[in-house]
Amino acid sequence: MSADGGNKPEFDPAAKAAPAPAPARAQPARGRWRRYLIMASLPVVIAIIGGYFWLTGGRYMSTNDAYVHLDKVTVSPLVSGPIVEAPVHENDVVAPGDVLFVIDPQPYRIALEAANAALASARLQVDELRAAYQEAVAAEQAASDDVAFKQKAFDRQQGLLAKGVASQATYDSAENDLHSAEQTLVQAKQHTVSALAALGGDAAIKTDDHPLVLAALAARDKAALDLAHTTVTAPAAGMVAQTDRLVVGQQVAPGIAVMSLVETGSSWVEANFKETDLTKMAAGQAATVTIDAYPGKQLQGEVAGIGAGTGAEFALLPAQNATGNWVKVVQRVPVRIRFTAPDGLPLRSGLSASVSVDTASGPGTAAAADAQ
Repeated sequence: MSADGGNKPEFDPAAKAAPAPAPARAQPARGRWRRYLIMASLPVVIAIIGGYFWLTGGRYMSTNDAYVHLDKVTVSPLVSGPIVEAPVHENDVVAPGDVLFVIDPQPYRIALEAANAALASARLQVDELRAAYQEAVAAEQAASDDVAFKQKAFDRQQGLLAKGVASQATYDSAENDLHSAEQTLVQAKQHTVSALAALGGDAAIKTDDHPLVLAALAARDKAALDLAHTTVTAPAAGMVAQTDRLVVGQQVAPGIAVMSLVETGSSWVEANFKETDLTKMAAGQAATVTIDAYPGKQLQGEVAGIGAGTGAEFALLPAQNATGNWVKVVQRVPVRIRFTAPDGLPLRSGLSASVSVDTASGPGTAAAADAQ
């Protein structure tokens, strides 16, 4: 403590000897240039990305409300009877012409034999009609000749009566014979007309051109067709489905579905786009399809057509919007996407998909641009 009573700091030799801190080292010039380059390029990158989204904004319309569809054929028989053969089962793959099931053919085979017998009988009947016509023509000719003979006899008796040689009784008898021959000729002509009409108005008609034979031929062909329909074949390549009724012994009837066939040769995607996405969309524009069952696989397609109405328009119970608590909801319109490169993937009907349509491609681009 000092003499004036104040406190003075004591002298510290160690503090005096402590060295001063070293000045910070200057950063290398290369690091500074890298930092400046990053700072300068960041706005350029942002501008490029922003420009890309600005240029392509609204060009691609996408939706994940899309599903794969395949043509489905409901197989029903054209004739009735019990099933005697059912060689296919659920999920079997069939080719066009493969037998799906067989209905008992025996009744239809018997019907075909009866139709063939009726056809032969019709041909014989036409031959009989032709013979009857020839007989009627001969009878008409004979009646005509008899009239000519009776006419001469009558003329002779008329001359003799005028000379007073023949009696009145002989003259009356000759006159009666002439009238009788003339009536016979009229009847013979009617028989000829009737026989000709039975031949269809053409005496030289071919046997198989006669209406009776044509009707028998039609009945024979129908019986043959019914027999052929007892064997039901696949109309196209596909996969068998809904075979619950496909059982041997099951009685089937025309028009009643027995099974279904999902055709694997034709597939498309029905994408339900928002109505606001259809402004620039047109048929022919390129589309990219991604199937949820095959992630990472992109299938190429094109817009085949845009639906004629929204999904609500074709609903079984359409929405009633004329109410006091109406709330506007964005509607969706079905758009059919046709595959241009299916890539051979085994598609199943009903699979979920995602679709992106490039509205700046395809033949409808110019028309859509002109409409703006």
